[in-house]
Amino acid sequence: MKENNLLKDVSLKLVEVAMGRRFADTVIKNTKLVNVVTREILENIDIAIYSGRIALVGDASHTIGEGTNIVDASGLYAVPGFMDGHMHIESSMMNVCEFAKAVVPCGTTTVFADPHEIANVFGTKGVKLMIEDSKKVPLRCQIAMPSCVPAVSFFEDSGATISSLDVKEFMEYDEVCGLGELMNFPGVLNGDENMHQEIYATLDSKKIITGHYSMPETGRGLNAYIASGVRCCHESTRKEDGLAKMRLGMYLQIREGSAWHDLKEVVKSITENKLDTRYATLISDDTHPDTLINEGHLDHIVRVAIGEGVDPITAIQMVTINVAQCFKKDDDLGIIAPGRLADILLISDLEKIDIKKVFIEGKIVAENKKPLFEFEKTNYKDWVKNSVKLVKPLTPEDFKIEAPKDKQGFVKTRVMEIIEVKVGTYAREIDLKIENGFINADLSQDVIKVAVIERHKMTGTMGKGFVKGFGLKEGAVASTVAHDAHNLLVVGLNDEDMALAANTLADVGGGMVAVKNGKVIALLELPIAGLMCDKDVEYVAKKVKDLDNAWKELGCLLHSPFMTMALISLAVLPELRLTNRGLIDTINYKFTELFV
Repeated sequence: MKENNLLKDVSLKLVEVAMGRRFADTVIKNTKLVNVVTREILENIDIAIYSGRIALVGDASHTIGEGTNIVDASGLYAVPGFMDGHMHIESSMMNVCEFAKAVVPCGTTTVFADPHEIANVFGTKGVKLMIEDSKKVPLRCQIAMPSCVPAVSFFEDSGATISSLDVKEFMEYDEVCGLGELMNFPGVLNGDENMHQEIYATLDSKKIITGHYSMPETGRGLNAYIASGVRCCHESTRKEDGLAKMRLGMYLQIREGSAWHDLKEVVKSITENKLDTRYATLISDDTHPDTLINEGHLDHIVRVAIGEGVDPITAIQMVTINVAQCFKKDDDLGIIAPGRLADILLISDLEKIDIKKVFIEGKIVAENKKPLFEFEKTNYKDWVKNSVKLVKPLTPEDFKIEAPKDKQGFVKTRVMEIIEVKVGTYAREIDLKIENGFINADLSQDVIKVAVIERHKMTGTMGKGFVKGFGLKEGAVASTVAHDAHNLLVVGLNDEDMALAANTLADVGGGMVAVKNGKVIALLELPIAGLMCDKDVEYVAKKVKDLDNAWKELGCLLHSPFMTMALISLAVLPELRLTNRGLIDTINYKFTELFV
């Protein structure tokens, strides 16, 4: 746990505080305690804290001495600190420290973070970088060791590889809570040796395996996946998915992120069936800075759940005790009870989740939506900031797509169609016009070009194709945030703007850019692995807003279009994807031709 605050080191002193033989460091007085174990609200409760842990819950008057800090919580509810059971800090586009400043005032005291984004760029060095940064802030950052780097090795090229031996080594780290999302579920089901060696290493360490089962099949495949040892899964988009997973003893992680709004549908598995919710949790997965500023983090997700008919105490259980039990951490976290770490929120309204004070290990770390902690800025080395490596600057010719030699007029082409605020795509077959031997974007059918360029090892490989649904009318946009290999991803209508967008990101070390008529109209530089920057949430949110406005200027009116764009290259999601190696049929898990 944070700062190795182990119960065995202070258990006798906690006994002495509870018995009145030693004074508490802090006593929270007169709170309305939300007991997530019994689903009760208990009035006029005191909480005595010593050395970062809770010594007593009840009448703590005998634990107060001259040096005891007294916090009057009259009229306020005390709830356990909120925990996010699956998320990627990199998706905030901030480093760990700035992310902590943004989410701790929202009541988030613990995150179970899977750093597979930076791991796909830098491998184990990237994981260590995240661990070291997390030590500078009070936010408890538990690492789920990336399991699929690259996500599907035979479909793409990433910047690094994480092996089962790496997983075994990192399971010894105190900061590592288990294995990150097993996206290569076909590998699990088909007996891939490396996947199962990673599973064995995790099971040997008595830590947990987190899942990613995105297929609608809930019969033999889902059973086999859970039987391998996978404990939880966040890839449910239908109420049927959630119901099947909980019935099979898998923790359901209901996702509500900046772009993936799955809660409204998936939570019906509980509300319509009146199920026991002990195996249900709420998670964010990916959250953008504008969401953190305008709506919040887990506090916002809890509010959404309440709005969908979940009882407030039940919703709070889904970000506290249920998460702690999922990760086998309930001896320390998730409950306001003797012996547990003093991660406590004081809230004025249970339905609005209006957070007034945040305690982590007994210290007030945020008050009235403001962080109360500082940290030393990280001086990142050159290898961190120079991760976009191309063989040469790209030219408009690189983005041309040749038509088949034997075709004239029109050619039937495989096109990805994106789905707004959803992770899936539709595989379409669309007739596109041949012009001078090449296929171009087709505005009349909302079809534009897309390219994925390898940017880690200067291989020069480049996949090209078409995508439908963005609504772009001109220009191009590019990003080095392109799940999960994070190669250089470009979409656009004309080759000149696509080349400018790609080269701009290569010049600045990565990020997101929008281009129109040969000019850059918005740019967010993300020099940390091409994924993050060390600026605060307000700075990043403004840059993201500028980019969002640029998308609109180019004709796209989607919600979080960059987030949707970033999944074009993720070859573990249905139905059609593009990587630097080519077009992937992700239903049958095989390469497929661009032209039918």
